Amino acid sequence: MRTRRILAHAQLVSSIGDGVYLVTSAFYFAGIVGLSATEIGLGLTMGWAVGSVAGVPLGHLADRRGPRGVAVLLAVATAVAVSGFLFARSFAAFALVACLYGTAQTGLSAARQALLAALIPPAERTRVRAVLQATLNGGLAAGAALGGLALAVGTREGYLAVFVLDALTFLSAAALLLRLPAVRPAPAPAGPRLAVLRDRPYALVTLINAVMLFYMPLLSVVVPLWVAARTDAPTWVVSVLLLVNTGGVVLFQVRVARRVKGLRDASAAVRQAGLLLLLACAVFALSPYGWWFLLVAAALQVAGEMLLASGSWEIGFTLAPDDRQGQYQAFFGTGVAVARMLGPVVLTALVLGGGTLGWLVVGAMFVTAGAAMAPAVRWARLTSVSREAAQPEAVGDHEHAGERHGRARDHRVEQAQGREWQGGHVVGERPEQVALDGR
Repeated sequence: MRTRRILAHAQLVSSIGDGVYLVTSAFYFAGIVGLSATEIGLGLTMGWAVGSVAGVPLGHLADRRGPRGVAVLLAVATAVAVSGFLFARSFAAFALVACLYGTAQTGLSAARQALLAALIPPAERTRVRAVLQATLNGGLAAGAALGGLALAVGTREGYLAVFVLDALTFLSAAALLLRLPAVRPAPAPAGPRLAVLRDRPYALVTLINAVMLFYMPLLSVVVPLWVAARTDAPTWVVSVLLLVNTGGVVLFQVRVARRVKGLRDASAAVRQAGLLLLLACAVFALSPYGWWFLLVAAALQVAGEMLLASGSWEIGFTLAPDDRQGQYQAFFGTGVAVARMLGPVVLTALVLGGGTLGWLVVGAMFVTAGAAMAPAVRWARLTSVSREAAQPEAVGDHEHAGERHGRARDHRVEQAQGREWQGGHVVGERPEQVALDGR
């Protein structure tokens, strides 16, 4: 339980910093630094693009050098990048710091997932990830409130104070991560260093997940523009929709994740998510006839979002080799960067340009991607089993409670009560044999 608590606390403090940054950064860069909206958008896009490219090598570094040390290093690098924004006074400097920030954040996410995979038994990973996601949403809300204070003050000093706070949160997260058990680096496996780049089934699964993640800019970008252009709803309803989304994840994400136990459940969850997102889009299209449709659509969206998250976590972890979790999680996480970069452009053009038909096209995209996940997962599963049969995994000096099958098993916890779990190369940590209750 101690390991899970530390992971949750580290997630909480860093997400508070993220919430502060998300609320205040655009206003700071425009009002204090003096950048144009185009320059801000271009700089941030460059940053996330560079980060998505650097993520896989950094994930590989976490595999080979140990995820805890790499995660700590990248948390400190994120703090340095945030501090760098305080000294950026030109577009060139801003873009450079944005690239450092995007690289550090993307690598940190991959290293954290590899760390979770090493410290948490396979059958518990999705539920622990759900707790971290709920914690993240709570931290974002708290950070947004703090950022709102800076916006209310509106002074340069106020903005600088919250950026300093943001940097301190990542330094605190680094200190917390250092309290986790030491993780022995996985031995270098045979084959190419960045094997994920040649894993076509996993690439297909990642692509499908990236399409599903296009829901991300709906509430933050597309719906506010739709409300302003096509409905008579009050502008404050956008804040209510965000509260529905954040509150839903905090309250129900763990419960939803408990239903996902293996790849079959995960594929079904993604398929159901596609259906719910289709319904959400259809109801959003009805909002010109009554603003309460927006609330119904937001509830449908968050339900689909939670199912998608639970299913995709299970799929991303299970299909990744245990000795390459870092690089595989980094590659799987590129879907977030793609959704952030392309989602606003694609969805805005479809919805604002096409109206009701545009919403239905977006919904059809979600339901098609959701339905495609199950056959893609089956292909990836068969490929991984064939690869393992051709190249049996070396046992080395690890002691196992039973025969370890890696990806070829459906998340059975293969250790006896009270015995140390060493399938993830954990040194000196005894996992608790109780179900996670979300506390």
